[in-house]
Amino acid sequence: SFSSPPSPRSPSSWSETLPVTACGEDSGIRLSAVWLVEDPACPDALPSQPLVRYGYTARGELEAVYDRSGAEVRRFEYDAGQPGRMTAHRYAGRPASRYRYDDAGRVTEQVNPEGLGYAFAYEKNKITVTDSLGRREVLHTEGEGGLKRVVMKASADGSVTRSRYDASGRPEWQTDATGRKTTYSPDVATGKLTAVTGPDGRKTKYSYNDRQQLTTTV
Repeated sequence: SFSSPPSPRSPSSWSETLPVTACGEDSGIRLSAVWLVEDPACPDALPSQPLVRYGYTARGELEAVYDRSGAEVRRFEYDAGQPGRMTAHRYAGRPASRYRYDDAGRVTEQVNPEGLGYAFAYEKNKITVTDSLGRREVLHTEGEGGLKRVVMKASADGSVTRSRYDASGRPEWQTDATGRKTTYSPDVATGKLTAVTGPDGRKTKYSYNDRQQLTTTV
């Protein structure tokens, strides 16, 4: 079960302050909590608190995630001058990972104090990712704007994976490093994924209700 944002930061007040995005006007509605409302295995032992809660900034940006005990497990920071641009995130008890961007708003560096850092270099149809040990991964892309997709990934170990998408940007198939292919079958009218066929020929089918919500997986 899901909850809408509690007072005092209601959806109606958010929608007056949030900017219009590339996806349209922001309604201000946010997911605030997830509750377990039914458990056939333990019907009389449902938790009295939500499984997870989410906190937001005044601009509607995800700011914090809390577990079922109320403890903060993740926190996010954003650029004050660029709504929605994340500059840092941290897990509880760990130092923050920070991000730097170029003038086009693309991330150029991810700095992790206790782990690998990453640098990102951009070309028209290629993104090169280099970690702090000098290992390099290259992402080859096709398409423009919101339809740009990664069609080939060349990893540092020499392995290559490939993907293909239809004209609407929906996945058609993907091959793994050994060449094994997985195919995806979307509904022509809705775009919803209706089936996935694995390299071994096994097919998983998905069904939806009238609201296009997933109801069964077979």
